[in-house]
Amino acid sequence: MKRLTATLMAALMVLTVFAGVASAADTVEVRGPVYNGSSVSDIVDSYSGSSNYIEMNATNFAGFYYDLDDGLESEYLRIYNKGKEETLSGDKIPEGGLVYYSVINETDFEITYNNNDTDGDPIRQTYPVIGLFAEEYVPLKNDTPDLLAKLILDNDDKVTLRTGTSYDLGHGYELTAQQIDVEGDKVWMELSKDGEFVDDQVVNLANKASATWSYEEDVAGEDDVEVLRVRVTDVFQGQVDSLAVIEGVWMIDYMNVVEIEDDDTFGELEVQITGKLSEFNNESGIKMWNDNSMTLDEDDTEEIAEGLAFKTADVSGDVMRFYLMKEYTEPGTYEIRGQVFEDEPGNWTYANFAGFYYDLDDNLTSESLIINTSAPFDLDNSKIDEKELVYYANITETGFEIDYNEEDTDGDKIRQTYPVIGLFAEEYVPLKNDTPDLLAKLILDNDDKVTLRTGTSYDLGHGYELTAQQIDVEGDKVWMELSKDGEFVEDQVVDLTGETGSATWSYEEDVAGEDDVEVLRVRVTDVFQGQVDSLAVIEGVWMIDYMNVVEIEDDDTFGELEVQTAGNLGNDVYGIMMSNDNSITLDEDDTQEIAEGLAFKTADVESGGPLRYYLYKEVTIEGEEPAEPTEPTEPTEPTEPTEPTEPTEPTEPTEPTEPTEPTEPTEPTEPTEPTEPEEEPGIPGFEAVFAIAGLLAVAYLVRRN
Repeated sequence: MKRLTATLMAALMVLTVFAGVASAADTVEVRGPVYNGSSVSDIVDSYSGSSNYIEMNATNFAGFYYDLDDGLESEYLRIYNKGKEETLSGDKIPEGGLVYYSVINETDFEITYNNNDTDGDPIRQTYPVIGLFAEEYVPLKNDTPDLLAKLILDNDDKVTLRTGTSYDLGHGYELTAQQIDVEGDKVWMELSKDGEFVDDQVVNLANKASATWSYEEDVAGEDDVEVLRVRVTDVFQGQVDSLAVIEGVWMIDYMNVVEIEDDDTFGELEVQITGKLSEFNNESGIKMWNDNSMTLDEDDTEEIAEGLAFKTADVSGDVMRFYLMKEYTEPGTYEIRGQVFEDEPGNWTYANFAGFYYDLDDNLTSESLIINTSAPFDLDNSKIDEKELVYYANITETGFEIDYNEEDTDGDKIRQTYPVIGLFAEEYVPLKNDTPDLLAKLILDNDDKVTLRTGTSYDLGHGYELTAQQIDVEGDKVWMELSKDGEFVEDQVVDLTGETGSATWSYEEDVAGEDDVEVLRVRVTDVFQGQVDSLAVIEGVWMIDYMNVVEIEDDDTFGELEVQTAGNLGNDVYGIMMSNDNSITLDEDDTQEIAEGLAFKTADVESGGPLRYYLYKEVTIEGEEPAEPTEPTEPTEPTEPTEPTEPTEPTEPTEPTEPTEPTEPTEPTEPTEPTEPEEEPGIPGFEAVFAIAGLLAVAYLVRRN
């Protein structure tokens, strides 16, 4: 009996290894200004003013390069009212009608370096920089943009390295403190790429507060190009630890140079000029335009180049609405920047801050932040008095991302719209349609098509999962289950035998004292019962995080803001109004937190300079990122060694632990007619390792018993 039980356990473990979850990757979308009109030509006429074009630049599109300290911008994207040969017509941008410019700027290093490097040679105090499709590059020749290297680092971070440890500079480059000399005033530094030696230098701090290693290399035919700059401010030779302190690193990716020539193409754009630009007072830069006509179709994403695209609304009739966007998918933390203001009080809405809630299809917005002061506003007088920083968030009604059935699986009518409110750049759903005192975060509202094998799960986020448990033998029903953090919540048999060809499960729950609140909606469009696979196809999920409700009451505080009203804001508009309950001062070179991830960032300017600042929000895509070296604690003097202890008797072997949960499989593809399974030789992966480990554990138990 024990052997039979063990065998069954092993079989279950092996089967469990291959069951998993399908989930979508997180993305960050940076949005530009929204344009409304009846056609592209109508939009250009309406928004261009006295010029013959509309322009997206660093002040209204956070994706483009911008230097806050020096107030420098580089990139410009224009739609002209006339292309190379044709004028704008309908939804069409003719050849040469979409023009991208990028101009070289001269900027300061993030930190002030020594006037001379470790060899005694003078080093420059500024460097050229140019934006290229929302990335920062450095021209190898100061005033010519034909050879560009990506700017990897320009920081003033203080990093302490023990000898033998490395500082990850990114892109495979590493800086290592190899040794400290015995007198404790020199450090031997080494630069490597992908683990291979590149160059080294002994940095001497004798009788100096700091020293700068400037490494030059011949790159792409250019002689003596500075590619790395490191400022060392301290070395320490102790009895236990040897340390080097770095404060300031600048580096370009000189091993991957971008060469730009006339007629080169980047996506839909073709290079026209690399040199003097007449449109920008003959400054040096790059000019490109679309070499083919482009059509901005409704409900579409029209790629431009290198991650830039136009997104258009899903609208019909004589209406056009679109914005420029850049989408990030790589793991990391991204800054969504609002409009920059200089020596004046700021005012941010969806139109100039992409972090605030906005529905492109229905042209709906919710949030605004206003500095409501008439006092002079500059670097010497940058105080926001109590109640002068005002935040509004109003409830609006929006449609679901997909059209669901009119009735749910129980035959009850279900709503076709729902209320939504922005709260500190996040989307929430009020539990009561016109009252913002109980809010649940909107987790999903999508029209994604997801195919699930029975037993596999769809990760909805925030710990919620949707699992296709079983398909009935006739292949027209699926048993769906909702769980939270692995615990059962609710289930439903979804029947697709009706005339519509789809069915909607609408799950309601009593939440925070409110009865029958819809918290989940799932549309199932197909089920399949095959000889090998049983599948369910989901097309559309809507869900709120109803287990974590935010309660809003008067006098509640969120960071620097205090709730003044949670209800009728006037004119039958319902929402939330907050203001600062203490004064706020915008100091130079500072980050001033406001509430829930929103903050002001101010420029580092000299005394008497302007007050330059913007509103921003940071968004993180989870995943593997290279870790910055942590600063070690101060070394301590070594303690006297203790007497060795007597060896202890070996302990009895412990029972083997349960195997860990398997990794999640990728989302299954569309179902095809099942074929007979074939044997596939191959190298066992992680799943096989887990399975073998499980079998060994069971064998151990059997043998032990």
